[in-house]
Amino acid sequence: MNLPGVYTARKKDGTIYYRASVTHRSKHISLGSFFSQQSAHQAYTEACRILNDNSVTLDSYSEKHMLPFVKWVSLMNFRDNRIYIANPIYIRIKYFEYYLDPDTVLKFDLDDLFYYSSRKIMKRGNRFFVSDYGMQIGIASRYGIKNYGVEGRDYRFVNGDPFDFRYENIEILNCFHGVSQTVKNGRPCYKAKIHINGDFVIGYYETEILAAIAYNKAIDVLKKAGVAKQYVPNYMENISPSLYADLYNTLAISSKIMEYRA
Repeated sequence: MNLPGVYTARKKDGTIYYRASVTHRSKHISLGSFFSQQSAHQAYTEACRILNDNSVTLDSYSEKHMLPFVKWVSLMNFRDNRIYIANPIYIRIKYFEYYLDPDTVLKFDLDDLFYYSSRKIMKRGNRFFVSDYGMQIGIASRYGIKNYGVEGRDYRFVNGDPFDFRYENIEILNCFHGVSQTVKNGRPCYKAKIHINGDFVIGYYETEILAAIAYNKAIDVLKKAGVAKQYVPNYMENISPSLYADLYNTLAISSKIMEYRA
């Protein structure tokens, strides 16, 4: 006879294993699979305690517990916020936290709750990404941060926390491809560069708009020179077509770009 909250199951090869589950507020929640009935029952007991004892907190978790940490977070959120989310999300008053592990906690605005409640966040190095329609998509791109963006140059976290992805905490310093702020001859300016077989400096310009247009011009020159690489041009909303054309035609770009041949 199985212990409370434990169900016997069999693999295709006939091997017996045990599944644990709990029902709370009419919600049936699977707790996972275990090799022994005692382990499954321990997971069930831990889940019951989390759901019924408000003294249990996220800090109460330790590796000696049978439940995985992600399930611990989900159960606590269900207990406190009455919303069950399979992903390790805990909802606060004006934002929510996504726990990759006890030491890696990402913060998001509530507007993003639907998106992350159905997508698992993964980490590789310092990069966070989700799998969306079979593609790995860096979550930073949702907030205007380019894949090759460098913190401090292209964007910054206002409060200094690189795990805080609330919109008010992300400031885009450079929104154009191939453009970065720099200093030349003691004066601040914008550098435009493009990667062919290595980085080529297109030029230095007074404004980021000019540098962005110079980047677009370099793309066109390289295409005509036989470069097959697909570059993403910069798009500018607040500039008229006629002004864009005038600037495009008068902007000087590096002779190395003008004379480049594939």
